[in-house]
Amino acid sequence: MTKQSQKTAGATRRSPCPVACSLDILGDRWTLLVVRDLFMGRDRFRDFTASPEGVPTNILSERLERLQQHDIIEQMPAADGTKRSAYRLTKKGHALGPILAAMCDWGLKWEPGTRVMSVAK
Repeated sequence: MTKQSQKTAGATRRSPCPVACSLDILGDRWTLLVVRDLFMGRDRFRDFTASPEGVPTNILSERLERLQQHDIIEQMPAADGTKRSAYRLTKKGHALGPILAAMCDWGLKWEPGTRVMSVAK
């Protein structure tokens, strides 16, 4: 974690509990959906706004910034050479994969009508 993210993380922590700290970063209705989309191969702002949940653009911008501050994602030039940026998971971000998989498994087992989303890029 960079010095900036330590400063940011320390200012937002409710307690030293690892569950509480994780929720301070990831525990809102949008952040893990952005991470999910990155795992599904989406990497551009417009890709995230096209997700079926319909994240508002102002909230998306804030979540992307927060994920960058906590070294979960990084911004990079788009592969197509346009001026627009793309995003990718860092090693820390990839470590969220098993958590997302467990949440998916839980939802499929316990919440009727859920299904695995297809990659629509």
